[in-house]
Amino acid sequence: MTVAPSAEIRQFPCLSDNFGVLIHDPDNGTTIAIDVPDAAAYLDILAENGWKLTHILITHHHWDHVQGLSELKEKTGAHVTGPERSRQKITGMDKFVEDGDKILVGPFEVTAISTPGHTLDQISWYFPALKIAHTGDTLFSLGCGRIFEGDMEMMWASLEKLARILPEDTAIYCGHEYTESNAKFALTIDPNNAALKARAAEVETLRAAGKPTLPTTMAQELAANPFLRAADTGVQEALGMVGKSAGEVFAEIRTRKDNA
Repeated sequence: MTVAPSAEIRQFPCLSDNFGVLIHDPDNGTTIAIDVPDAAAYLDILAENGWKLTHILITHHHWDHVQGLSELKEKTGAHVTGPERSRQKITGMDKFVEDGDKILVGPFEVTAISTPGHTLDQISWYFPALKIAHTGDTLFSLGCGRIFEGDMEMMWASLEKLARILPEDTAIYCGHEYTESNAKFALTIDPNNAALKARAAEVETLRAAGKPTLPTTMAQELAANPFLRAADTGVQEALGMVGKSAGEVFAEIRTRKDNA
């Protein structure tokens, strides 16, 4: 998938439902991996395309995002950047970032956006020039990550932050292929949403054909993802929570998803 005149993205399955992502600039040979669920899958795609891996960006410390890091770094010599809060949790990182840091990765300026909730160290990576972001396990298509280390307020603040910072035409990549199950749940929360119904039908068609549902876009998520729509009157009416704060509505939606 071409995303800019000088960059190409390859998204590919890893483990049972993770995605691997590689960003390649043919002009200078920069190749960037985001997370490493499985080193072998990355090495296969690199060899298939004749690319040399130069950089790895890490979103958070969970095993299904970093278990292949040591092997991939050893075999490629790639430079690894990750969250400062992961310093004691992930071995092999060369550079550490905090919220709002802008770093140069090859020719690309990349912004680190701290989005805690799923974990405390979670970083979402935004490439403004490419109009893409990788939101790790914070924002999924039609969903959001389960809250393990943060709390409801923290996760809602992170989702609001992404909605505020990322332009609507941003292509969103994330860590997992959860969209089909997310769509089924979303329809129980926002059943009258035409955009959600259309997206759910599209997702069903894609999955039936064995195709990925990602990337999505920020515009699609703002229109159809109930976890981003906690302030919407229609969502609040469906939940019997008109007049409640968006944070309270989000907490109710996340609790229902946890118990689904």
